[in-house]
Amino acid sequence: MATVPTSSDDATIVALRADVALQIARVVALAGETQVEAASRLGIPQPTLSKIVNGHTRDLSLELLIRIAVRAGLPLVLQTGTDPCEAGAYVAQTRAPYRAQPSRLANQAREELLTDAQRLTPEQRLLAQMQHSELLFALHRAGKTQRASASGPAKRRAR
Repeated sequence: MATVPTSSDDATIVALRADVALQIARVVALAGETQVEAASRLGIPQPTLSKIVNGHTRDLSLELLIRIAVRAGLPLVLQTGTDPCEAGAYVAQTRAPYRAQPSRLANQAREELLTDAQRLTPEQRLLAQMQHSELLFALHRAGKTQRASASGPAKRRAR
């Protein structure tokens, strides 16, 4: 029987545990290993991996799940929010199998960004990351709105 979270903090932790476990389960499934092999590689007992794969994370700490994700090589991003339903764990961008030739302009811009980032205080970096996330969210929302409006006339004509 699942325990009901008593606060939004608890609900956020429950959501994060479930999402981190899901990402670990996906990596294990993609590796094509047995649970015994994967558990050995990750340095955990097989019953613990079984709990993770089956989504039974109530008895597992978020810290343990993060440690396992690190061992699995998962570049996770944890997100919280004002509401527990906004919490989640996402795999950060992965490298594409094919990469175009780097340009001098891109390399120069990347180096300038790194130099500028090193000059920022931790608070400034956090603020920049939050602004970046807000911009990405706005772009995503605008794209959804555009797709919805573009498909609207086609749906009306099909009727």
